[in-house]
Amino acid sequence: MIILSIRNAQRRRIAAIGLILVGVIMYYYISSRTVMMKISRKVGLEAESSEFTLGGEKFRILGGSVHYFRVPRAYWRDRMKKMKACGLNTLTTYVPWNLHEPERGRFDFKDQLDLEAFINLAADVGLWVILRPGPYICSEWDLGGLPSWLLRDKDMRLRTTYEGFTEAVDAYFDRLIPIVAPLQFKKGGPIIAFQVENEYGSYAMDEEYMPYMKKSLLSREIDELLMTSDNKEGFNQGGVEGALATINLQKLKPEHLNLLEATQPQKPKMVMEYWTGWFDSWGDLHHVFPTEDMAATVTEILKKHMSINLYMFHGGTNFGFMSGALEFGTYKPDVVSYDYDAPLSEAGDYTEKYHLLRNIFSQYHTEKLPLVPALSRKAVYETSIMYHYISMWEALQFTEEPFKSERPVNMENLPVNNGNGQSYGYTLYETTITSGGTLHSNNSVRDRALVFVDQHFIGILKSKTLELAVPEGKGDRKLSLLVENCGRVNYGKHLDDQRKGLVGDILLNNIPLKKFFIYSLDMKPSFIDRLSGKNWKLVPEKPTFPGFFQGRLFVDGYPRDTFVKLPGWTKGVVFINGQNLGRYWSIGPQQTLYLPGPWLNSGMNQIIVFEEQEAERKIQLVDTPDLGMAVDIE
Repeated sequence: MIILSIRNAQRRRIAAIGLILVGVIMYYYISSRTVMMKISRKVGLEAESSEFTLGGEKFRILGGSVHYFRVPRAYWRDRMKKMKACGLNTLTTYVPWNLHEPERGRFDFKDQLDLEAFINLAADVGLWVILRPGPYICSEWDLGGLPSWLLRDKDMRLRTTYEGFTEAVDAYFDRLIPIVAPLQFKKGGPIIAFQVENEYGSYAMDEEYMPYMKKSLLSREIDELLMTSDNKEGFNQGGVEGALATINLQKLKPEHLNLLEATQPQKPKMVMEYWTGWFDSWGDLHHVFPTEDMAATVTEILKKHMSINLYMFHGGTNFGFMSGALEFGTYKPDVVSYDYDAPLSEAGDYTEKYHLLRNIFSQYHTEKLPLVPALSRKAVYETSIMYHYISMWEALQFTEEPFKSERPVNMENLPVNNGNGQSYGYTLYETTITSGGTLHSNNSVRDRALVFVDQHFIGILKSKTLELAVPEGKGDRKLSLLVENCGRVNYGKHLDDQRKGLVGDILLNNIPLKKFFIYSLDMKPSFIDRLSGKNWKLVPEKPTFPGFFQGRLFVDGYPRDTFVKLPGWTKGVVFINGQNLGRYWSIGPQQTLYLPGPWLNSGMNQIIVFEEQEAERKIQLVDTPDLGMAVDIE
């Protein structure tokens, strides 16, 4: 009886502790919602003096960027609660046009792309929202978020008032804006401001464009504060009358303040993008921004009574083929990870930056900050052995019928995907040759081509490798070029020149090759489904490349986040249960791919790896990321 009494007491204690925890959570939730409910909705965010007002009360934006399209939906609330606990009051997000309208006239705002649910969730957590709807977003995202089917028009002039572009923008905004307009502050929602386009000063090809973009929002019943954002170099060219200009930077300098004051005296000053870190490109080092430098600059910005938005607060991941690229003399594609050396890591873990920022932001709140949410433990799973295999050449039977063309056709203009062309992945060009000699790219390869003769690899053509020796042989032979779109440029003046695949003639002994068979290998989920449903062979002792390798990952119990590591593999793509985790490449810096737990099943999981050149036949599942050798941002 004494033992029973002790056990009952323990149960009561545990129940009491549970009730206390629930009470604390409910208190913070209700108090956040109450603050948002109490504010007058008659007037929104205003910038009529040196300080913002919201609902007629003084307000300072303490913001952070989290992109719904870079974070698994199952983790949206977790990332927002961590933002709230850090002392931030506003969430900012871009809207990627190329995901929401993958084919002209076909829109997707469901599941992972449910923007309305994301914004409403921010309100539930107690965060205001600044929406950056584009249509161009930059963001190290393929073509800056613009859909590739725009490039089917040979005369296309992106980010201008060219009719072909504005017609497409109007059709997109006709679907997008009605979703977000009811969520505006004055209508009871959390959206307090909209950004008019993005960093137009760095492009500035058309002086009528920004007025057009402003009108595009106002004519669709957008009634909250409008903003623009530009870096120092583009600041004077990126604004538009009636929108508050904000600045993007990493280190605050007197010239930044002078620009803001000279352009908008007696207006609130805001850093729309305070860069907490930086992004990485393949073949470079992993960029980090020293924590103490970041903390010092944030402190200085706040002491000068400025508003701030941390870009990024949590970077997330460029899943699939969505990474962008830069080109300033040299083309550099970006890696899959968008960790960004941000306060929350790619997998949502706290960093030293997070804790320092929480301490800084706590000084700007009269009440205690919410409790810091607990972290989820990462998992190490057993090494996965790749038992099954199918060569790329055999896998072609699961693609659409090849397109026959006298001359090469770029990826975007292929007659696939309901007349929208191919957006991402690989394109295979095949023709017949009757001699060897010198193969010249004629600067037509975008971005990297593996070259084969009768399915035997002979070399690589890319932007800086223009010639390749083709061995002599007898009779007709098949020349194949597997061309990869490594990512379209997302920033700068080269947006109109981002067609991929073969964009012109390929020369053999100075004679243009003709009569091509062209296969679209975009590796969409439908292709992976067709591929995985077939009987694969056991991996041969000497597999031919490129090829697809299949293995299994067993998860015992509740699936947890993990990281895929591929030592001994060269370059390719990883698919888990049909989800494209993104590219890997041995040149680094990134050496692991983030695998979210919600994408795993308890029990058996399918792994498919497409490898271009060399495979170790096994992959590791580790509990820590490896983003490569780090270098400080200067």
